[in-house]
Formats: sequence, structure tokens, C-alpha cells
Amino acid sequence: MAEDLVLDTAIRDWVLIPLSVVMVLIGVLRYFVSKLMRSSPTPDAKIVKEGQVVIRARNLKAGANFIPPKSFRARRFYFSNEENGLLHVPKDQAQNPQAQMFSDPNMAMDMMKKNLSMIIPQTLTYAWVNFFFSGFVAAKIPFPLTQRFRSMLQNGIDLSTVDVSYVSSRSWYFLNLFGLRGLFSLILGDENAIDDTQRMMQMGGGFGFDASKSLGAEKDGLDIIQHEWALPGFEHRAESVLRKLVQ
Repeated sequence: MAEDLVLDTAIRDWVLIPLSVVMVLIGVLRYFVSKLMRSSPTPDAKIVKEGQVVIRARNLKAGANFIPPKSFRARRFYFSNEENGLLHVPKDQAQNPQAQMFSDPNMAMDMMKKNLSMIIPQTLTYAWVNFFFSGFVAAKIPFPLTQRFRSMLQNGIDLSTVDVSYVSSRSWYFLNLFGLRGLFSLILGDENAIDDTQRMMQMGGGFGFDASKSLGAEKDGLDIIQHEWALPGFEHRAESVLRKLVQ
């Protein structure tokens, strides 16, 4: 049977509160440091042009039924013909975004700066928590939990008799690490919120805009779209709607 523990108020004052405050301060400091290290890259004219072409193709698909069939076919041919269409990318010109990243030293340097601004503070903070606060039972969750949460909430405590609702200091560090995004949104703004899970995902696969895939997807979407001009008979539909409203 799990044992009930009485937590000393000194643990709250010297472990729980300082750990939470330090995590918030480190997150704010890390944001400003990463902001100082962030460089303003010069936009590539080719990438900007391809992005604008994708937007124009999407706008054409969205408003296809509001232009005559002849105009839609002319625009679709202008975008998706196999000779010089804006959405057509020859196979020999398709570029791998991962290879593009490694060929651009500025992009690789920016990515390394972002990763270092996340890894170094987390490593130092974890070493600080593991050295000074290892083995403390810092808090208690006010509702019962199943045994599956033991490994997540009691990291560093090898006692199976302790109730699952108790949280160790090391687990409290991880909860603050991944759960302070809402607080950072209030402090720094929604666009400036620090999300460690999102940064970890970007470390594995953030390779930027893949022009060949985006252009190919828009080309396929334009090729299969079924055009139905919505203007013929529009007066009759509007009249029926007005009649229903009047009645």
C-alpha cells in the first residue's frame, strides 16, 4: 500500500519555488539570447517567386468557379503546361531542401545557433537540478493517478511504496520544461513563446521550403479540378433566397 508523506514547508520554499522561478528566468533569458544571435537572412528571390506562384495557384483554385470556363482553362494552361508552366518543375532542376541547407553555410550556422541556444541552457539547468535537488519529493498532485505515471512523476525516486501523486524534484524540472509555454505566451507574446517540443522537432526535420513538392502539389490540384461556372443562373438562386426571406 502506498504511504502518505508529509512534505516539509522548507522543501516548498527552497526547492519547489526556486526551481520554478529559475526555469522561468532561464526561459526568458534564453529567448533574448536567441534573439540577439538571430541573423536576418537575405531572402532568396527564387524562393520568394516560387512561394508567390503557389499562392496565386491556390487563389485560382479557390475562385475557379467565379470566372468563365475559357478564362479558367487559359489560366490553368499558363500555370500547369509541361513546356513553360509556372508550376512545372523539371526533374533535373528539382533540388533537395536538405542538400540545399548543407550547401548554404548561413542556414546551417543559424540552425546550429538555435540548437545551441536550446541544448546548452537545458544541460546546465539539468546538471544544477540533479546536483542540488536530486531525491527530493517536491510536490503532491491533488488527485489520484495510475501506476503508469510513476516513471514520469517520480524520476529519481526508487521507492515503489510512495503514492504516484507525489512529484520528485527532477520530474518537476521536466514538467516545467515542457509545460511553461502558456506562461511564456503571457510574458513574451504568442509569437515569441518558447516551445521546447517544437524546437526538438525542428532539430530533426526543419529543412525549410520544398519548392518542387509544393509546386507539384498545386499543379496536380489544378489538373484535377472540375470547373463549374457559378454565375449562370445566379439571379434565379438569389431570387429564390430573397423570396424565402420575405415569406
